[in-house]
Amino acid sequence: MSDFMLPDIGEGIVECEVVEWRVAEGDRIEEDQPVVEVMTDKALVEITAHEAGVVTKLYVEQGQIAKVHAPLYAYQADGEDAGEAKASNDSSEASSSSQPSAAEKQAETQPSPTTPAVATQGKVPASPAVRRLVREHQLQLTDIAGSGKDGRVLKEDVLAHLDQPGEAASMSSRETSSRGSGDVSRVEPLRGMRAMMAKRMVESASTIPHFHYGEEIDVTQLLAMRERLKPLAEALGERLTLMPFFMKAMALAIAESPIINAQLNQAGDELHYYAQCNIGMAVDSKAGLLVPNVKGVERLTLLEIAREVGRLTHAAREGRVDQADLKGGTISISNIGALGGTYAAPIINAPEAAIVAIGKTQWLPRFDDHGEVQRRAIMTVTWAGDHRFIDGGTIARFCNTWKGFLEAPDSILLHLG
Repeated sequence: MSDFMLPDIGEGIVECEVVEWRVAEGDRIEEDQPVVEVMTDKALVEITAHEAGVVTKLYVEQGQIAKVHAPLYAYQADGEDAGEAKASNDSSEASSSSQPSAAEKQAETQPSPTTPAVATQGKVPASPAVRRLVREHQLQLTDIAGSGKDGRVLKEDVLAHLDQPGEAASMSSRETSSRGSGDVSRVEPLRGMRAMMAKRMVESASTIPHFHYGEEIDVTQLLAMRERLKPLAEALGERLTLMPFFMKAMALAIAESPIINAQLNQAGDELHYYAQCNIGMAVDSKAGLLVPNVKGVERLTLLEIAREVGRLTHAAREGRVDQADLKGGTISISNIGALGGTYAAPIINAPEAAIVAIGKTQWLPRFDDHGEVQRRAIMTVTWAGDHRFIDGGTIARFCNTWKGFLEAPDSILLHLG
């Protein structure tokens, strides 16, 4: 039998969560057949078999963490001599029978009830999983007698400690004082893309001084243009939303304010300007927040942008965005209005310089140039800029240019190549 090792599935990724096994022990697999789905901190990845055979063992259960370059499952490949496999198994069993079992080893190291193990001076030895369990139950490692080698605290020790009546009452008291009258219904580890989102948002909010700027945009003409173009786009197999207009107008406005498409280097002493506008869009996927970006918006038509927006939205909602689609963004759009929000204060998708949150469109009364009240479609937007090199005047002028294209969408045609 052979072990299938979890391959390197992305730069810097050392572990992932097993989301769903597509096979069970005893199932036959074919070459390139999907075997398991795993969740990294970037996306949902489908792992396929590299050769045909029969699955003999699944090493990692669903919901557990698998390590890169560690065994994921065992299989007997087609053409492998069953006799050799059996001999190998018999040899393994004989070898294991000559060695003390895990239970026997634990019994050897298990201290007697009258002489509990004491940890060596300094940090109490325990695995990360045990430490997490201790934190979840608001315990102290130093209060738990470790039964492992050198006083190592095992999971069984924590559970045994919780079974003590006095500790249960003490823990209940601590939980009541820390959480009031509420009870935790369940504890869910923060993994995958949600964990990465938490890390990136903390880094962005704590290292980038955010400057926010709000504006109202009259999109009455834009809505009318979209209604006229929508049937034409549908005839070509594309769904035309407002996002392609937002993106195209943004790329045109960046041509007049290139600093909005720049990024500060890590040392904070250089500005890197990008000629290509790779505009990201925040997608609320089932796996967490993803921001894939449309590459080179400045050279694409509205129809081409619509095609990319559709492709990326579908992929993001399924959690299957390619790594290339998540990299290289230069500015981002968060369309919170699609869910009904009016205002938001977005956090910059570092290392980008700016992000805009688009609120919902409302039909509101507005005065025209002649002082007459008209019914207009008003959309609110809120910008966040990196205040280390973008000031209020810069983002206001940029927003005014972008607003001009959206309020008079016919003017976009003058700039199409």
